[in-house]
Amino acid sequence: MLAWKSGWVVATTLTAFAAYALPAAGQSPSRDGYECLIEPRLDVSVSSAVPGVVERVLVERGEIVKKGQELVRLVAGIERAAYDLAQARAEFADRTNARNAELVDEKLISSNEKDQLETEALLASLEKREALEVLKLRTIRSPIAGVVADRRIDPGEFVDENEIMRVVQIDPLNVEVVVPVSLYGRIEAGSAGIVRPEAPFDEDYSAKVVIVDRVVDAASGTFGLRLELANPKSQLPAGLKCSVSFPGL
Repeated sequence: MLAWKSGWVVATTLTAFAAYALPAAGQSPSRDGYECLIEPRLDVSVSSAVPGVVERVLVERGEIVKKGQELVRLVAGIERAAYDLAQARAEFADRTNARNAELVDEKLISSNEKDQLETEALLASLEKREALEVLKLRTIRSPIAGVVADRRIDPGEFVDENEIMRVVQIDPLNVEVVVPVSLYGRIEAGSAGIVRPEAPFDEDYSAKVVIVDRVVDAASGTFGLRLELANPKSQLPAGLKCSVSFPGL
């Protein structure tokens, strides 16, 4: 009898939870619309392409960065010296070619010697280019324009392929919402939505549907939507709860 009562209590609890959870998942709208969540457009884990020791960290958490902006510099003495050496060799090869240009014009050197000079200059140029690319790897740059969400290193620390920083794009923002299947076909990519974030950002913002899921969740009778919310001045942070309504529905 005790086991039967326990099972009845568990079943009753699960039923009550399901009745509560379905509206939160978008089964039916609240007075202000369907519940949603504002997320970053991109969330990038930044790591180093090569192992090394951190020389300088150039940004702090919360700082807005541009695409390609320097984030971290690694110690690069050997790589910089290799580049300087390759550059000197390339410049010497160019000067050698220039000095022998008149001899080439006057055909005072053989075609084999001419080919050798040109090949040496080309190889020196390629070595310089290779050394420059190796040197560039000692500077870690932001792959996107966004905000530094997390910083995990300090000068003097050793880095490898592990994450050293997170950069998130918050313009535009993604708005994720789950709506009932009864709206399927009535909301399409390009449809307009009105997003109201939670306080203290509770104003109406225009957004546009960019993704409509083509798979319905049978258990809840819902499907997902993603809206794009412009955030040019980064006035809205990511991670806010919100509600979204669709004019005319």
